[in-house]
Amino acid sequence: MKFSAERATLLKALAHIQSVAEKRNTIPILANVLIQAAQGQLSLKATDMEIEVVEHIAANISREGATTAPAAVLYEIVRKLPDGVAVELDQNGDDGQLHLRAGRYATRLNVLGVDDFPSMGAGDFPHSFNLASAILRGLIDRTRFAISTEETRYYLNGIYLHATDVDGEAMLRAVATDGHRLARVQAALPAGASGIPGVIIPRKTISELRKLIDEAPEEIAVALSETRIQFTVGPVVLTSKLIDGTFPEYERVIPRNNNRVLRVGKKDFSDAVARVAAISQERSRPVKLTLEPGLLTLSASSAEQGVAKEELDDNRISYTAEALEIGFQARYLNDVTDQVEKEVEFIFADSASPTIVRDVDSPSALYVLMPMRV
Repeated sequence: MKFSAERATLLKALAHIQSVAEKRNTIPILANVLIQAAQGQLSLKATDMEIEVVEHIAANISREGATTAPAAVLYEIVRKLPDGVAVELDQNGDDGQLHLRAGRYATRLNVLGVDDFPSMGAGDFPHSFNLASAILRGLIDRTRFAISTEETRYYLNGIYLHATDVDGEAMLRAVATDGHRLARVQAALPAGASGIPGVIIPRKTISELRKLIDEAPEEIAVALSETRIQFTVGPVVLTSKLIDGTFPEYERVIPRNNNRVLRVGKKDFSDAVARVAAISQERSRPVKLTLEPGLLTLSASSAEQGVAKEELDDNRISYTAEALEIGFQARYLNDVTDQVEKEVEFIFADSASPTIVRDVDSPSALYVLMPMRV
């Protein structure tokens, strides 16, 4: 195998590939990228046996063939080469190593056999549809902060994607929860997506997909089955196993009778939370909201530093309901308000019940926060 490719083109593909390759795995081949040169194009593939990423790029192929090379090492070498240089990779079979040359730079990389490289196998995808990249970006960005990292509840370690009916309109909905907060975002169901099964997309898959979306064309092709999902993002195809579990009946935790409404500017609120929470170094810094008509007082306390508080009056908030005191983790408040553009709406029941949070300008998103004692 012998080919040359532009450094920028090769680097971009390796950046996508190397983060999927499993660097700390007991199976050495999973740390490698499979390189295949055939029919005038170059194919790069990496997998950790849960996710597989394949990317096709243009290259000048002198001799067709295939090999594998350490993904992270190859990426670091190409990343540190000067801009504009052509990268030549050659495996002539004499010593079995992969020779890399770029300008005056040259090195050799140890390879592993192509036959040892695993394939996830694409399988059948009975459901397929196209989704606007901007919509997919919104579904991910406004829910992934709530994905659980608690491995024992593995069925919460991803985003639940499913079709649903809302007031007679078919919607595509993404939901994530860690038991303390919930994020639910929806968009119109795209053509071809009716009848799709509800699937849980793993956290790592979401992370790798999100990296690709900013470089994506206007539409992304999605295909899925009961056990796998595949995204085609321009020249990149990402295939992933799905989480084999049952997502909880999340609608049960969304309160229906909350009636105390607070509206406040996102920046005013998040800045005030950050200032009062700065008094404590605790990871779960609690912030108390004290509400009365026309006034919101945010406060936090620390055994070492005392108490910090800040008031937002009726020039910056709207609240006309009964007085209320309720507490939340500062980090959870900030995670939710980060999803809001301008104005945030909190809908309370009482100090011990879940609170609904909405973006006033984006009714497609809904968040739920569990309060804490303060």
